[in-house]
Amino acid sequence: MRHEPVADISATPAEVRPMTAAGNTAYLRIEHLWKAFGEFHALKDISLDINEGEFICFLGPSGCGKTTLLRAVAGLDLQTSGVVRQGGRDISTLPPSKRDYGIVFQSYALFPNLTIERNIAFGLENTKRPRAEIDARVKELLMLVGLPDQAKKYPAQLSGGQQQRIALARAIATSPGLLLLDEPLSALDAKVRVHLRHEIKGLQRKLGVTTIMVTHDQEEALSLADRIVVMNHGVIEQVGSPTEIYRHPATLFVADFIGETNKFEATVAAASVSFGAKAFRCAPHSFANGEAVVAAIRPEEVIPHGPGSRSPGAPDVVKTPENLIDVTVGEMEFLGSFWRTRLRGGELGDEILIADFSVNATRRLGLAEGGALTVELPADRLLIFPQGERHGGGN
Repeated sequence: MRHEPVADISATPAEVRPMTAAGNTAYLRIEHLWKAFGEFHALKDISLDINEGEFICFLGPSGCGKTTLLRAVAGLDLQTSGVVRQGGRDISTLPPSKRDYGIVFQSYALFPNLTIERNIAFGLENTKRPRAEIDARVKELLMLVGLPDQAKKYPAQLSGGQQQRIALARAIATSPGLLLLDEPLSALDAKVRVHLRHEIKGLQRKLGVTTIMVTHDQEEALSLADRIVVMNHGVIEQVGSPTEIYRHPATLFVADFIGETNKFEATVAAASVSFGAKAFRCAPHSFANGEAVVAAIRPEEVIPHGPGSRSPGAPDVVKTPENLIDVTVGEMEFLGSFWRTRLRGGELGDEILIADFSVNATRRLGLAEGGALTVELPADRLLIFPQGERHGGGN
């Protein structure tokens, strides 16, 4: 587990923080940032605007550059070139002690020899505030993070989740303009992680503090962020809301990294794309006829219709759904709220289609391994990407 130096977050208190102009001025502006380690470029021409009060997640695989970018913003590892502005002030070359932020690390980085109240008061004491004011602020923060009775304990006497709450209280003690979270939940078990992320989001909304969180956990990013910055190989692949990132991925990497995705090598034919033994209608695209592409669809977008659904059926059915194919149900994996199913045969040819069906749909249709099924691949959810795009992160 990493142990990071604790930044002095008290140097620029909130009351003297430079204010941004109302409207479209970004609170944090990153311009053409590069970071090189010898011949290796960890960051490549990164530009990003973050608005005041936003909760932003830097998301990507190990080695994609997300932590390097956070450390550049914090001044813990200065960029090779480029500019960072916070509240209109150029902080590009300032040391951490001269920047206006609080930071929480994965390893908590609490002082083991100090009580919980002294840990929280650490940054406040450096501001030379009156003792009574510091004590009142510490009590307020302990109430805020739900640990009012833990003041006299030491970090080793608290659980991991409690220690992370104390680290968060210490980071926001001086009301910094920016809160930086470096994978703060990754050392916790699954249930505590889910509970604490809801608390972090609620606290961030209450305080209105601009927040950047680094994570490799896509579910964490989707549940917490106002906007997600997806990174890969030192560049930004896409910036958007969780819904935009998930439903309208800009690249194959984003589609593949966020959630599960079926991928098929395919060929474009006008408004259709061919793979397996069939041409399928697909989402609008700008590729030329005959161009080799990758067709992608998420497992939950596959719609089950039951065997024999390829005819219009009842008289009141106006239109037969497009992209219907008959398949055979292969292996079925129970994942609690849904069944993950491998579909084979028919017009899929040698391809395998992964589909996620709800427990109710599985029961209603009587799905079982080896059974027949008709499924629909909705045209607007069948996305097309260039072949040869990056599929993974660096190291």
